[in-house]
Amino acid sequence: MSDQTDYTPPEVWTWEQGNGGRFANINRPTAGATHERELPVGRHPFQLYSQGTPNGQKVTILFEELLEAGHEGADYDAWLIEIGKGDQFGSGFVAVNPNSKIPALVDRSGAEPVHIFESGAILVHLAEKFGAFLPSGGAARAETLSWLFWQMGSAPFLGGGFGHFYAYAPVKIKYAIDRYAMEAKRQLDVLDRRLAENEFLAGSDYTIADMAVWPWYGGLVTGALYGDAARFLSAHEYAHVNRWANQLLARPGVKRGRMVNRTSGPLSEQLHERHEAGDFETRTQDKLEGSAG
Repeated sequence: MSDQTDYTPPEVWTWEQGNGGRFANINRPTAGATHERELPVGRHPFQLYSQGTPNGQKVTILFEELLEAGHEGADYDAWLIEIGKGDQFGSGFVAVNPNSKIPALVDRSGAEPVHIFESGAILVHLAEKFGAFLPSGGAARAETLSWLFWQMGSAPFLGGGFGHFYAYAPVKIKYAIDRYAMEAKRQLDVLDRRLAENEFLAGSDYTIADMAVWPWYGGLVTGALYGDAARFLSAHEYAHVNRWANQLLARPGVKRGRMVNRTSGPLSEQLHERHEAGDFETRTQDKLEGSAG
């Protein structure tokens, strides 16, 4: 690993277009739309605009768990927003989420459409709407929300910190990797200690807290994130996190939810758009590409 040691910050920072490595074409220091593009609308009450990153998987896992539990009103259309192509800067998407980050949800189940952005807000909105996976009050609700917001505050250190400098940065900076590897391991230890005493994060019940944490930390310990990061971080040492991660991965709702809007990994695990329950059997990328051939 090499360090970039010859940089002295100027008195006033200015943006240099093209700076930023592999994400240079979509990163900029301003907000707002860059082009006109209306969002498609399907026939279901919920319209999700997302990509199958860890943040996107949180919401599709909840939708699939709601459907698995028999909540027929939770059926949804999931439209692919390809963030590498800048779809999140289209005018329609920015109207739903002015922060231009996935996921974004339009709830059309009521008299007027409701726009919700930030994955944690979407999880709470849906859980409260269906009375599922979020206790209605007391200590259990407090635990669930505490762990949900722990994830919302902690994951940027894992993804934007460790993941970025370990896997994506154009140069390997020892100080940055060491700093964020230390924090990633500390967070794994927080989870491991909690899960040593509880089956799920909020206690004995499976909740939206587990759905929020799993795509990030479950993905990390099972080797789904950042190449060989699990080995680098000795993720096998966190036995309770691994137990929990594999327990959730065995759930049908999690298996389906992690496929939706996904554009990486095996083609059989990618479902770029989801509009019907049967799409998991008929429209995964391996089947689409096989039929095209």
